Amino acid sequence: MALRRIAIGRQLSHCKDVITIGAKPNISDYDDSEIQLMRQADIIYYPTKLYVDLFDSMGKKTFPSPTFYRYVGDKIKQTALFVMLGIPHPRTKIYCGERQKKNILSDFSFPFIAKLPRDSSQGKGVYLIRDEKELVEYCQGTKIAYIQEYLKTDRDLRVVVINYKVIHAYWRIARAGQYRSNVYQGAKISFKGIPQDALDFAQKVARLCNFDDVGLDVCVYRGKYYLLEANMVYGKEGFLQANLDRRKILQDMIENGEI
Repeated sequence: MALRRIAIGRQLSHCKDVITIGAKPNISDYDDSEIQLMRQADIIYYPTKLYVDLFDSMGKKTFPSPTFYRYVGDKIKQTALFVMLGIPHPRTKIYCGERQKKNILSDFSFPFIAKLPRDSSQGKGVYLIRDEKELVEYCQGTKIAYIQEYLKTDRDLRVVVINYKVIHAYWRIARAGQYRSNVYQGAKISFKGIPQDALDFAQKVARLCNFDDVGLDVCVYRGKYYLLEANMVYGKEGFLQANLDRRKILQDMIENGEI
């Protein structure tokens, strides 16, 4: 008997083997036939943050997993997970409120990295803090300060892992004078000299964290691999430059029963 596959999000609307229902703000907005499809589905793709816990409580298999949605866009939760799992990660501390923020310069020396802890991407909300004036300006813009040691390097490696399998990888080389290696910030993409052990490291991280659809940012600093962060929404430019079609990759994995 063929698997009954449905999707809530529209990422698989091109896939003939998946019925895409679409995301609606209330479960009561779905009609009886759509509710029945959800009840009978063997797997539900892209359930969205709104409904993933509902389907998890019903015992439904989802792709991506509930863990994917629990950590999406949340650097604080990701950092805690990396520390608990013993994954190499730049030294990072969180400071809540003005009283705790006063301790930042006791824990870190200039320069260091400061980030907006939630819902920032494409290099936005990432700052190189070089003096007290820049620190004050950053702290005024966020209730929670996310402070991280600065690992000075001109590149990092974006590794895309789907169903715990490395699908795609590329260096993101920062433009001159830029501390961020995001493509959106002008970084150059390169496919040359990607070490296999870096891909193995990323694959191991994805399994440890139970991230089944993720773009992992890995840097090499003083001969050691560090995980910078996990991106559940990752850009298309690397796929385009590699002549890879992510939509077709997902469709083939569905047809092959991989996801």
